[in-house]
Amino acid sequence: MTKSKTLATSLLSLSAAALLAVCAAGGASAAPASQNASPQDGVQVASQSVDTTNAADYWTADRMRAAVPGDVLAAKALQRGNTSSAAAVEKGSSTKITGKAGKGKTVLHVDENPVSHIGKVFFTMGGSNYVCSGNSVVSNNKSTVSTAGHCVNEGPGAFATNFVFVPAYLDGAAPYGKWAAKALYTPTQWSSAGDMQYDTGFAVVSQLNGQSLADVVGSSGVQFNAARGLTYKSYGYPAAAPFDGQSLVSCTGPASDDPYNPQFNTQGIPCDMTGGSSGGPWFIGTSSSGYQNSINSYGYSGAPSKVMYGPYWGSVIQQAYSSASSAN
Repeated sequence: MTKSKTLATSLLSLSAAALLAVCAAGGASAAPASQNASPQDGVQVASQSVDTTNAADYWTADRMRAAVPGDVLAAKALQRGNTSSAAAVEKGSSTKITGKAGKGKTVLHVDENPVSHIGKVFFTMGGSNYVCSGNSVVSNNKSTVSTAGHCVNEGPGAFATNFVFVPAYLDGAAPYGKWAAKALYTPTQWSSAGDMQYDTGFAVVSQLNGQSLADVVGSSGVQFNAARGLTYKSYGYPAAAPFDGQSLVSCTGPASDDPYNPQFNTQGIPCDMTGGSSGGPWFIGTSSSGYQNSINSYGYSGAPSKVMYGPYWGSVIQQAYSSASSAN
């Protein structure tokens, strides 16, 4: 078990024919991006450098409010199914890395005050503007943000552009600023095949006003290859009805396996968050001070109970994290 201390959800029906279609919004362009990976050397990480020149300025208050919840980007991967062996996900010893404190119908969610290291991510993909959730995680570069794989790469396809992280977002305000990504990372299993087992991504952001992200907002510890069936607290900024994406919410509960697509090897907790919460962090335990161990990935609109599912953070996702954490 690897532990480094420290969701929006795809709401898809159980029928492949009823999968939600990808929505379109604001009109920036996103050119296909090349991927840097070396499978022959055992590397299972794809990455892409990102132009940070105008990303923060691009995301005006109006564009942030108009961005489409990124959960729709997971639809094609869910419809396609899974290709990897579940056994491959869980290999590795448990690892824990300690993080650092920052400066600052049955309802299944709880409204939360802003948390300094949790925020919204905004990005452009395929010519449309999207929004997900993310979290500052402990890293060697003090500049790494976790989110969903489908919030950094089409899975398979191009990487996102205009990617920014807005920690502690509330009602359009960015109290800690907008942190533009200079590089994006995800397992090659996601970037080349959209494999739902590996729906996790990481962004390395540039310094802002001469400071690194973790020094300003703090960073969560992370844990890999943990036991299954733990109790988690997940956070996110759901934007699809009945939510508006303007404030943070959470869900808490014990994890259980996905009964509809067990080949995904994912786990789910009781949660009624909607699109926009994709990429929000899952913490082991019942508070945001725990170790992050997954992200909000997807859910099913036709299921008898509302559940948020997240990927198992095994050795492959740990490798993507390590690559991002060590990037300059």
